[in-house]
Amino acid sequence: MTVAKGQAVEGNEDKTPSQLIDARINELKDWRGEMLARIRALIKEADPEVVETWKWRGVPVWEHSGIICTGETYKTAVKLTFAKGASLADPAGLFNASLEGNTRRAIDLHEGDRIDERALKVLFPAAATLNTASAARRSRKKPG
Repeated sequence: MTVAKGQAVEGNEDKTPSQLIDARINELKDWRGEMLARIRALIKEADPEVVETWKWRGVPVWEHSGIICTGETYKTAVKLTFAKGASLADPAGLFNASLEGNTRRAIDLHEGDRIDERALKVLFPAAATLNTASAARRSRKKPG
């Protein structure tokens, strides 16, 4: 796995995004930290080339040729927002939030929810493949 520098947060300027994500998981000390840690592990298993970043003053982000998804934590949910989720096949019906938009889709996970690990491990590399294809199309359009 590659690690990229993300936006620094006051007091954390010398920490890598992976260290900041570790800290977020540890500071939660409840089901949200456990859920975020499990999601993170699934992303790394599904896409060993994923890059962890830290954006928008405290949001874990996983990228591969662009954003795959973010991992936001709220009081009652862990939200995985897929940057291009509307373009991804979702045969398992994982997307349950942000369904009205033309681009993003999200999965809200609540305390006690069971993660469909097999379906997620298909969704993560599908998002990476979509990003890679989009990046290739953009590079072909640029004048040489």
